[in-house]
Amino acid sequence: MQVLRRAALRVGGRLLSSVPAVLGVVVLTFLVMRVLPGDPAVYFAGGPSAGQEQIDALRVQMGLDKPLPVQLLTYLRDIARGDLGRSLTTGQPVVVDIAQRLPASLELTLTALLLALLAALPLGILAALRPGSAVDHLVRFLCTMGVCMPTFVSGLLLVYVFYYLLGWAPDPTGRIDVFAASPPEITGFLLVDFALVGDGEGWRAAAAQLILPSCTMALFVLAPLARMTRASMLAVLGGDFIRTARAMGLPGWRVILVHALRNALLPVITITGIVFSTMLGANVLVEKVFSWPGVASYALDALQASDYAPVQGFVLLMASIFVLVNLVIDLLYGLADPRAAG
Repeated sequence: MQVLRRAALRVGGRLLSSVPAVLGVVVLTFLVMRVLPGDPAVYFAGGPSAGQEQIDALRVQMGLDKPLPVQLLTYLRDIARGDLGRSLTTGQPVVVDIAQRLPASLELTLTALLLALLAALPLGILAALRPGSAVDHLVRFLCTMGVCMPTFVSGLLLVYVFYYLLGWAPDPTGRIDVFAASPPEITGFLLVDFALVGDGEGWRAAAAQLILPSCTMALFVLAPLARMTRASMLAVLGGDFIRTARAMGLPGWRVILVHALRNALLPVITITGIVFSTMLGANVLVEKVFSWPGVASYALDALQASDYAPVQGFVLLMASIFVLVNLVIDLLYGLADPRAAG
């Protein structure tokens, strides 16, 4: 009971300490959107050819005729009520648009992160076990290639090879084939929804559409995960407790996976949280290449149209997710190393 109370206090303290940061991000985004070139009233009224009366009426409707401090206070009041405004591009409330598109981004990001971890952890461990060897140099080369190659380049290359040349992958036209039926919307995650309704064929179709974009994202974030795993494992493998475990005659796999890896996990957990937050906001190029209907491409389309509300809602969403990810990392610290929870 006392442990749960301490955990609840830690969670509450972390959330309260994050409020000023989130508020600062919201205010800064609001101000930046107002100083960017372009007038949304002119854009949505039909461009420069629109009449001045029509532009003025639309500016009043959008609240742009009021002083900037009044606009900001109105926006903060609406956020407190859960109202993120209405997108002039889609005609829907921003909350509805984000709720519809966020599962697509989360499904892509979580799958890519899982693939990256499944590759980065073994590669980092192998490189740490043989520093300076050919394996170590190969791992560092792969990491460098993943960082140097932009995601849209690697994505286009994967499409060219596996879709155009080999024909192994489906056409990159979104989350599901245009001729396939979508599952009943239960969670918004297609793989989960297909599994819940027992549609194996639909699940395989959705998984096939997910492979190339998730591999593209995984290649980009493989480098920081593998490098951190290698560096953390090198630091741990030189510890006295590892030499003691080996002197006691414990199997090598147990020394590496149980004693060394567990003590090396804290920095890896930290970088994983940072990588996840970065992926969710920076996968806009991947979403554009593969026509993926996520929140990043939604925000980019709104930014190009000078549609303020979706961009501000997207930034608020990313700031909130960053806070939640940091909170999850804090809780995972206690699981990986109980001493970190005290």
